[in-house]
Amino acid sequence: MKKSTKIGMASLATLAILAGIGGTLMVKDDFNSRFEAFVKAKREQQAKEAEKKKQEARMTTKEKQLAYLKEHQQEIVDFVKSQSPKVESVQIDWDETQWDKSGVVVAEPFITVYGGINDLEDSSWSVDIWIDKDGNVDMDSMSQSSQLRIGGEPI
Repeated sequence: MKKSTKIGMASLATLAILAGIGGTLMVKDDFNSRFEAFVKAKREQQAKEAEKKKQEARMTTKEKQLAYLKEHQQEIVDFVKSQSPKVESVQIDWDETQWDKSGVVVAEPFITVYGGINDLEDSSWSVDIWIDKDGNVDMDSMSQSSQLRIGGEPI
């Protein structure tokens, strides 16, 4: 082989090696930046969860239960709607929510949620939702505690 061919081949081999190293470094940099972004997102998520736990620790049991109910608001809305085909929309009056106990001998705690229907001022409804022995709200226990009413009349 001629000397110029040998030099050309050596040059191409050197370029290929350098390109491979450069490509590897680029992939490594891309991997590192993605990993750093993942770690940052994970830390932010952990910080949010820690803050939420701090807030929950400062909340009273009733505040926690009310927050839980608000997270499950759609279940309440769907339950009230299922009580009558005349119900088009459901409004919940969270300020009227009440905690009570049933029974004389064994007092079982429950929460009563109140509201209206179809955006009518003179409408009303209420549902009871039981609280288990650990203080957790049992959404499966939801029951109608007063009839749906419009203008004081049951619908």
